[in-house]
Amino acid sequence: MNKLPHGGDSTEATAKPKRSFYAARDLYKYRHQYPQNFKDIRYQNDLSNLRFYKNKIPFKPDGVYIEEVLNKWKGDFEKLEHSHTYIQWLFPLREQGLNFYAKELTTYEIEEFKKTKEAIRRFLLAYKMMLEFFGIKLTDKTGNVARAANWQERFQHLNESQHNYLRITRILKSLGELGYESFKSPLVKFILHEALVENTIPNIKQSALEYFVYTIRDRRERRKLLRFAQKHYTPSENFIWGPPRKEPADGARAQRPAAPPAGPGGQTPTHKRPKDSRSASSAAPGGGKTAEEKIGAPREAGEEAGRPGAEPGGGDARPGSAEEERKAENASSPPEKTVSNPAETKETASPPEKAEEGENYSQDGEDPGNTGSGDEVPSP
Repeated sequence: MNKLPHGGDSTEATAKPKRSFYAARDLYKYRHQYPQNFKDIRYQNDLSNLRFYKNKIPFKPDGVYIEEVLNKWKGDFEKLEHSHTYIQWLFPLREQGLNFYAKELTTYEIEEFKKTKEAIRRFLLAYKMMLEFFGIKLTDKTGNVARAANWQERFQHLNESQHNYLRITRILKSLGELGYESFKSPLVKFILHEALVENTIPNIKQSALEYFVYTIRDRRERRKLLRFAQKHYTPSENFIWGPPRKEPADGARAQRPAAPPAGPGGQTPTHKRPKDSRSASSAAPGGGKTAEEKIGAPREAGEEAGRPGAEPGGGDARPGSAEEERKAENASSPPEKTVSNPAETKETASPPEKAEEGENYSQDGEDPGNTGSGDEVPSP
């Protein structure tokens, strides 16, 4: 069984997935309007994609006009499946696809496209045609989708023809480029539900989480979808996308050491600073503990603040419990090393905080680096 870069075959269904650096980099550029080394090289008077949608020129190399595609290809699933040159014309992008006759969008052409009602009308018809090909139907003008009448047959085909996952990625990108960003979340949510909850298209879940979700430019919308996926993903320990699970807040409190017994008069004994020497404060056991507490408190707060509100996860180990046991030991025994400069200790504690913040940042797909390995996937 051939392994395709956008998904995985059924024999790898139980294997732990890996993040693709190339997918993360590609979608990062798309979400941020292609910021790195992007040049709008085409002249403003070319407008090949707009002229195609105005039925002025056919798409190359087939020589077919948009009206013929919409009227004669609609419902011809064999033609839509086996022809690989039309998708780049129906859903243009600001990047080169596999059909080198297709022209890349320009920012000027995008604005002209959005103002042309004829082009927008045909673009939505093309979107509906491809949804029907996948077994999905558009239910309203806000982008909501549902199962089409032929969903069983088409879902089975979609589950087995994984090259169509590349097409879905292109369609989602093109929706965002041509003014229909709001249509993307309903479609991705529908696909995730069918893949993870209904289990009708299980082979698509890797591509849905690695590609489809990260075409959405609104970070809040992406996180909603990732939390939904995290809730339903099985096995849950293999979920590697988005923010990490957040432990229950009362877990750490239960592990805190008990207060020392009260002394005579009902008062808790405390260490008093010697009056005759200023340097004695740095050598006292209480001084070392105080510096450690000053380090630990902000770090613990930073860890909680750095993690977004993901679905709570299960687990026996609670983060922070080992740190608190160590504090308890330090409180009952004198420190081996004197802390002479608390500022130096605080500086040593800052890198873990920054590292954890960076980890959460990259897991949400905002940083294209450190996402794992994977084969480079060209745009369809």
